[in-house]
Formats: sequence, C-alpha cells, structure tokens
Amino acid sequence: MKDGGFNYFLLLFYGTVVGLEPGLVGLVILIALVLDAVSDPLVGYWSDNLRSRWGRRHPFMYAAAVPVAASYYLLWNPPDWSQPALFAYLIGLAVLIRTFITFYETPSSALLPELTEDYEERTNLQAYRLFFGWSGGNAMTVLMFGVLLVPTATYSHGILNREGYATYGIIASLLMFAAIMISSLATHHRIPTLRQPPEKRTFSLRTLFSEMFDTLREKSFLSLFWATIFGSVAAGLSAALAFVMLTYFWGFSSFQQFLWTALVFFSALFGFLIAPFTVRRLGKKNAVVILGLIAFTIAPMPVILRLFGLMPENGDPILFPLVAAINTVDLSLIIALQAVLYSMIADLVESSELRTGRRSEGVFYAAVTFTRKCTVGLGSFAGGIILSIVAFPQRADPGSIADETLWRLGAFYAPSLLALWMAMIFAISRYRIDKGEHEENLARLAATRV
Repeated sequence: MKDGGFNYFLLLFYGTVVGLEPGLVGLVILIALVLDAVSDPLVGYWSDNLRSRWGRRHPFMYAAAVPVAASYYLLWNPPDWSQPALFAYLIGLAVLIRTFITFYETPSSALLPELTEDYEERTNLQAYRLFFGWSGGNAMTVLMFGVLLVPTATYSHGILNREGYATYGIIASLLMFAAIMISSLATHHRIPTLRQPPEKRTFSLRTLFSEMFDTLREKSFLSLFWATIFGSVAAGLSAALAFVMLTYFWGFSSFQQFLWTALVFFSALFGFLIAPFTVRRLGKKNAVVILGLIAFTIAPMPVILRLFGLMPENGDPILFPLVAAINTVDLSLIIALQAVLYSMIADLVESSELRTGRRSEGVFYAAVTFTRKCTVGLGSFAGGIILSIVAFPQRADPGSIADETLWRLGAFYAPSLLALWMAMIFAISRYRIDKGEHEENLARLAATRV
C-alpha cells in the first residue's frame, strides 16, 4: 500500500491537486529516499546482531506499526500552506514514513532465508509474499478508482478529487497498521526456531562498516546491486507517470482506469504461478533473464507504436482492451521476475556465511532495499523533470492537452524505460550462484557445524 501511494499517487496528488510544482514533488521524493536509505543498512546490520527475548527481527517489526500509520495519514491530509512550507512538510513526512517502513520491511524480508534453506522453496515463499503484496496494495488502488477518485459536482475528473485522497489516507493508514501487526504476530511463534546472533560484543562504527562492506563484497551480490539500480530507476519513472499516461496520453476514463487496476489481480495470480515453474525449468538466473527480455521488450511497445501512428486513436473501442491485455500479461512476467530475483538474494546468505562466518540476511536485504530506495527516487525525480520539460499543465482536464505535448511525453518516456530495463538484464546475467552451488554451500556449512 505504501509503495502504491508513493509510486502512483504522490506525484499526481501533490503536483496536480495540491498545487506543488511537479519538479519539486519529484525532488522531494528523491531527497526523502536518499535520506531514508541511509537507515536501511544500519537497521539490517542491527537486526542481524540484536539479542532479545523476541529474537532479532520482531522488535523492529512491532515498533514500526504506529509511526507508519500516523505519518501516512498526515501525508494525504496536508494543510493549505505556501509552496516552501508544503515542500518542507512533504519532505518531513516522506522521510518519517520511509524510515519506519524500513524498521518493518528489512527485518521482515530477512526472515525468508531462515524459514527455509531449500533453493526452490525460497522462490515459492517469495512468490506468496509478492502475490499478497501486489493483491493487497492493488486492492487500495482499485478502491481509489472505483470508489474514492470519482467525479463530483466540484471535481470534473476523479483524479482531481481531493476529498478522495483524504479518505484514502485514513483507510490506508489503518490497513497498514493491521498488516504490520498481523504479519508480526503470525510469525512470532517461529522466534525460537530462528538463528541467534553472536554473543554480545562491543561494536564501533569502524567495526560496523567494516563488517557490512566485507559482507557485501560477495561477487554475485554486485550483479544484483547493479540490476537493482537500473530496475529501480525504471520502476520509479514508470510508476510516477503511470496514471498521467493512462489519463492524458491514452485518454482512459476513470472507469477504464478502475478496470485497469482490477486486472492487476490476474497479473499477481499469473506471476505467482509463473515464478516457481520457471525456476524449476530454467534455474533462477536464466528465469530472470528470459522473463525480463520478454517483459521489458513488450512494456514500452504500445507507447512507441503510438509515436509512429501505429496504435488506434484515443476513444477507439479497441484501444483499451488492447493496451490493458498487453499490460496484464507483461505485469505477470514482471511480478514473476521480482519473486525470483528476491529469492536469489536469499541464496547469497550461505555463500557469505562460508566466507565471513556471519549470518547477514538483514545486511543483504537492506543493501538491496537501500539501493532500490535511492534509485527509484531518481526515477520519480526523472518523471517530474519530464513533466516540467514538456511543460505539462497542472490541473488540466483530459483532452485539453496539445498533441505535441503528449507526443513529447511519450518520446521521453518509452525509450528511457527500454534502455534502463535492458541494462538491468545485462547486470543480472553476471550472477553466478545456481542450484548446485547453493546445495554445495549448505553441505559445507553443515560439515562445519558437526
């Protein structure tokens, strides 16, 4: 839900409804992500080494619930302040939300390698995680377009309905609190079976950073690091402009956007089924490369074809079914790719443990989250810059924007996505841990524990 709000609605809400200049909104997202990202490796390292009666992970998860809910509510109910004051307000809340999300997300993600050591089962668990994540988050997006962001006598188009965003803030904050607490309580009984950190020792900053950098020198991690950079910039750009493209570039109505988001449930289900199947048949690295080449070639094609006049015109009855079908299939492949990619991080843990003698699940997942947060902000920032470069008007009604402006929007958008995604696939091709090496690592670790 947090990702959906930040990626899809924040730029739209503050840039076109509240009235904060879009370039400033993109800059806020970038600054908040960079400042917040500093906390990721620190929380990851801290949760790897915390000793408590609730284990290494759960104290952080419980601590996140109330601050996340309170700050997320305030984000969608801003005061009527000046541009500089709104800029500061947005930065402050964005940093608070993302920092406390880190307290939940990083320790929660780090549970995965401890719950199972099986190469394929890790992909299955991650597929479940993404299925529920995408389904739950998308349920809020469907609610937005189906119920909250609807035209009224005051608002000619649903995306301009400020009261809808305020109601969304209330509902989402309550659901985020419930999700964090349910997840934490439901895994609480596993605490006695999880790994314990080393005996308490005195840490200095020098030791902390030395151990983190030593852990992250893992060769296969570097390929995931660069893949995350390119993929996250692309994801940030795509998400920041998603509903701008749907509303203005394609001219889809609020009801069509409601159907568009509802189809994500099918994408989540298909992705859930595809990920384990491709891993069994291809192995993790080959699965990511093949899924990525197909998905990331398909994704920008409708926009590119429109630029060359090869797509139906806006309003043509065939346009929405065509673009929606392409997106549903493409998103299925992307969700499957994400599940496999995150399970590849889990396989780094045993390889690192052999080399360093430390279990560093939190550090690995935090490092990827750190990288994703920093770079997805670049994508959001790029989205704001693109809107500024093409002189995209604020509070504009769909259909009132010049064709030349829309053409330039597509011309900046699609080629940028294609280049970033292809760079991501090249980076992931350098990953080296396969099923055989993973099982060998497990055997060597078992021998050291005898």
